[in-house]
Amino acid sequence: MTFTSPLLSAIPGLRHAFFTRDGGVSEGIYAGLNGGLGSNDDPAHVAENRRRMAAEMGVAPLHFLTAYQVHSPDVAVANAPWDGASRPRVDAMVTKVEGLALGVTTADCGPVLFADPKARVIGAAHAGWKGAFTGVLEATIAEMEKLGADRSDIVVAIGPLIRQPSYEVGAEFVERFTQVDAGFARFFIPSTRAGHAMFDLGGFIRMRLERAGIAIIDDTGIDTYPDKNLFSYRRSVHRKEPDYGRQIHAIVLER
Repeated sequence: MTFTSPLLSAIPGLRHAFFTRDGGVSEGIYAGLNGGLGSNDDPAHVAENRRRMAAEMGVAPLHFLTAYQVHSPDVAVANAPWDGASRPRVDAMVTKVEGLALGVTTADCGPVLFADPKARVIGAAHAGWKGAFTGVLEATIAEMEKLGADRSDIVVAIGPLIRQPSYEVGAEFVERFTQVDAGFARFFIPSTRAGHAMFDLGGFIRMRLERAGIAIIDDTGIDTYPDKNLFSYRRSVHRKEPDYGRQIHAIVLER
């Protein structure tokens, strides 16, 4: 199964996918479609998984781009393919080049896909709490506008991520947010454990997008933690597994 957004699917000349674990060759804790170059999985398995995802997106493997993600607000403009060794250290990419698939790798963080159907500009962002908190979504929109997009025309889809029922955080985490904006308290509800709260990452991402002027937003609503067909970093930690797989979520302007 691959998840898609009805909003993005309705745009002509655009292809996208929120990939799951289905259809891959990896084994063990990575079983399925692990696309994580940073995992300790067999590199040959990862390469084959990525080849399959590239084929699904209608591009050659070299044109299936992912970045070296560092939980930053930084964005790269993709004008041509890059290989694994030269991946930029950023957490979002934008392009207006047809046939370049932009992919973000996640295992609980929020994958966010952007498209301006009028200007034919697309973007993909990896929005964990830190990236969303420090402005990766707003930076992606700004870089898209430099390529000719208009934020009033941008459509956004939020993919599978760890949701509030699964995302327990400590008091210092809550304080970090509420010190910046007291209104951010609405994204936290009490946990059953004293001194802890449950964080609504999906809601926080949507709020940041809306504040940035994005009016059309779709959200799969899927929680990575309980869904065994998705990789989850937090679930792997709770199981005391030595590593974890990553899913990729991608968007491309068709030629």
